[in-house]
Amino acid sequence: MQDAAALVEKYLEYVLVEKRLAQRTVELYALDLLKLQSYAAQVPVDLLMVRNPHVRRWVAQMHSGGRSGRGIALILSGWRGFYSWLGRNGLTSSNPVQDVRAPKAPKPLPKALGVDDAVQFADFQSDDDPWLEARDCAMVELLYGSGLRVGELIGLDVQASKAARGWVDLRAAEAHVLGKGSKRRSVPVGKTAIAALERWLELRGPMGTAQGGPVHETQADAARALFNGRNGTRLSAQSVWQRLRRRSLQAGVLTPVHPHMLRHSFASHLLQSSGDLRAVQELLGHANISTTQVYTRLDFQHLAETYDKAHPRARAKPKG
Repeated sequence: MQDAAALVEKYLEYVLVEKRLAQRTVELYALDLLKLQSYAAQVPVDLLMVRNPHVRRWVAQMHSGGRSGRGIALILSGWRGFYSWLGRNGLTSSNPVQDVRAPKAPKPLPKALGVDDAVQFADFQSDDDPWLEARDCAMVELLYGSGLRVGELIGLDVQASKAARGWVDLRAAEAHVLGKGSKRRSVPVGKTAIAALERWLELRGPMGTAQGGPVHETQADAARALFNGRNGTRLSAQSVWQRLRRRSLQAGVLTPVHPHMLRHSFASHLLQSSGDLRAVQELLGHANISTTQVYTRLDFQHLAETYDKAHPRARAKPKG
């Protein structure tokens, strides 16, 4: 059997000289391979005799020890390269790391505003030009009040037509949108949003331009689009993101607001009040209930925080 330290040294020389990896990368590889040698010594097993079950057990140990999935993935990448090099040099018949994957990191909870912050943001009135203020206010009301995706929002037309991807029926107080997977759905539009939309339509102008500004898109599309920019073109998703971020700073909201945050807030606050997961799924247009269930975790987090702040037993010190 060849000396493990000598094999590692040869491999590190190879990646430094022949592969020309950065010095810092080689140093990280060295640390990863030092960890591999440590695990192998505990078994004990020679590095050339390491097998797939060994590696899987070491991954489990790292995971239970608190190392992140991303950190484990980086270590496995270093080990995998080492054993690939050993195989090319005829020192091993198989790569024990080849089919081993790091544990998946838990999906982060969607960011949602608290109820007070969401209401503060929705009620905010800026000192912007009335045309811009009316438009932005109507967008906020639809994003937070109806849970629309930003793509659904900018796809809305003033009225229904064969070419329309979506539209708002003010009389019926409904928004008809084209969601993911080209699936259509209808969602209710609240009274506040209806009022904001009526205000916007009064100021929007016949072509969606402010004060008859220039139109750089086809007149037909400019006339159809519910939300336009100053030049008359249909508003882009990037523009909506920028406007909401600016508006949240003006409103004094601590967290910069983006369109999907308002959608998350819509779902979370609705679920907190109703507890009806199926209804929230329908309103959001989720194909699978599992996608909607993430909001139950968000709701529980809210309840847990309330408990920690308010319940006497949560704050009580254990008796020594």
